[in-house]
Amino acid sequence: MLFCDTSTLAKYYVQEPESDAVRGRLDAEDQVLLSELARAELAAVFHRQLREHKWSRDEFAAVVRQFSTDEAVGYWTWVPLDSGIVEHVVRTFTTLPEDVFLRTADCPQLVTALRQGFTEIHTHDAHQCNGAGALGLAAVAIE
Repeated sequence: MLFCDTSTLAKYYVQEPESDAVRGRLDAEDQVLLSELARAELAAVFHRQLREHKWSRDEFAAVVRQFSTDEAVGYWTWVPLDSGIVEHVVRTFTTLPEDVFLRTADCPQLVTALRQGFTEIHTHDAHQCNGAGALGLAAVAIE
């Protein structure tokens, strides 16, 4: 079981240099947990591929269908973005050292991992890596 963020999940569906390793690792896990926020972010990733003409409309539709199928069979375990997580995010930002750069959408994913008892988050995002350390999480990139 592992927790990953949107940057890792995106590599499962969008072909990038680490994609084969990511697919192999996530496929080998009995459970992959993600913040529900990653669902919305992943939709934006898919749309960006279409908008930037990296995917045709048919390729976009095929990936969206595959993702929907994966969701329907329970391949991903979504942790709801509830008020407890939001409150934890607010507390985090009010106590975060001034030299830590943490983007708004990164913090709920880190907090969700912490609240689920994880000590590491699988991410390929440099900003997420920096923020993870500030919150006591190890950032792991699957390569």
